[in-house]
Amino acid sequence: METKKMPPAVRDHALQIAHHEMGHYVVARALGFETGGVTLTVTRDLRHKGGATISLVRPITSMEAMKEYLEARMMVLFAGAMAQTLPSARAREKRVDKTKAIAILNGAFGAERDDAKIRELRQLLRNITHPDTDPAACDRITVELKAINDHLWLRTQEIVEALTGTITELGEALVERMVLVEQWGRPAETYEVVLTREMLERLAPL
Repeated sequence: METKKMPPAVRDHALQIAHHEMGHYVVARALGFETGGVTLTVTRDLRHKGGATISLVRPITSMEAMKEYLEARMMVLFAGAMAQTLPSARAREKRVDKTKAIAILNGAFGAERDDAKIRELRQLLRNITHPDTDPAACDRITVELKAINDHLWLRTQEIVEALTGTITELGEALVERMVLVEQWGRPAETYEVVLTREMLERLAPL
């Protein structure tokens, strides 16, 4: 079944989640991570499951390299929620909706796992950046964590907005390839797509 026959609400939801996964994927590539395939499954009642394969293997030979790695990983995690708020590829506006992106990280549409990872990595990055901290200095720690978060958020937003065209075109390419899954000889209520690394490499936006 072709995507154009998907119910409009299902297609709109699929496109948001496709943008999310392609946000992770495109920003990971931009920051030097190796990438694999991307998958997306969406049901008629708007449940979904998506994934972008990103290799986290990277040589770390110094504390500075560790800081750069943690920053890059946090930015890849931020990028999914930001990209999910982008309008369609044909829209003139190319801005991230910050309020909506924060809501997504806080649990809307199931991105709370990204937020949990960000919180852990942010704490580790702060510990490395400020090794002389008194554990009782709660106010200072809070300020330092916020400074790290705000700095990396702005850097990620700049990258996502600069690469909006690539993200949204790849998101649409993903949704256009979704097919209705058949189970036990009858149509199910689920659309899905798998784009391998090789298939993604052949797509024009990359």
